[in-house]
Order: sequence, then structure tokens, then C-alpha cells
Amino acid sequence: MAFTLKINGTPHEVDVDGDTPLLWVLRDVLGMTGTKFGCGQALCGACTVHLDGQPAIGQAPQGAALQKAWLELEVVQCGYCQSGQIMSAAALLKDTPKPTDDDIDAAMSGNVCRCGTYQRIRAAIKHAAGV
Repeated sequence: MAFTLKINGTPHEVDVDGDTPLLWVLRDVLGMTGTKFGCGQALCGACTVHLDGQPAIGQAPQGAALQKAWLELEVVQCGYCQSGQIMSAAALLKDTPKPTDDDIDAAMSGNVCRCGTYQRIRAAIKHAAGV
């Protein structure tokens, strides 16, 4: 089936089976490898994306602040989960500009970091939010 996907403001024509997972369309068809395959069951958060008109993460104020905080606080260890972590954190800051620890824990509960950088992730979110 032919589909048009608008990704970060740019339309992309794809011809895939209707049941092809979005992750495979992004990675295998369009070559956009920022979104990761993790558990294969959408439970770990590595494949997190924004839907319905969200801008490119670095172009949104919250996204740019998060990327900067991630670097300044050296959140990343292996880096595999970070794209999903930042996507979830950006969604949190969009809806809750000054999150509490409980807000952060709830919003990030769907993202697994095997390196255990949860304290640095929380600190980076607070740093990006100016909390």
C-alpha cells in the first residue's frame, strides 16, 4: 500500500504492507536510524516517536534544551535508549514545563535504561526545565 508520512515537516512516500510496523518503515525503508529497536514489544521505550505534528526534537524549545542538558550532564553511557528517553522527556516538558520527581518518574516509566542512568536522566530533565 502507498502511504504518505509527514516526518519532521517533510512528506515521505512509502509503499509497504499496511501492517508494517512504523519502526521498520522509519529505519528500513526511509533510513532514519535515530529510532531504535529494543525489546520488540514496545515495552522498553527505545522505539518512542512523536505523532500528530510534533516538530523535529532539536527544533522544539524543550527538545533543544533536553539535548543540551543530556550533553552537559553526561547522561549517556551506551546511548542506545537515549533517543526514546529524549522523546519521552520532551513530551513531558511540553505538557508539564516544571515537572516534579513524581512527574518525571511517571513520564519516563515506559523507558528502560540498561546502564541505569536514571538519576542523570532525571537531573537532565530538571536542568532542561530550569527546575
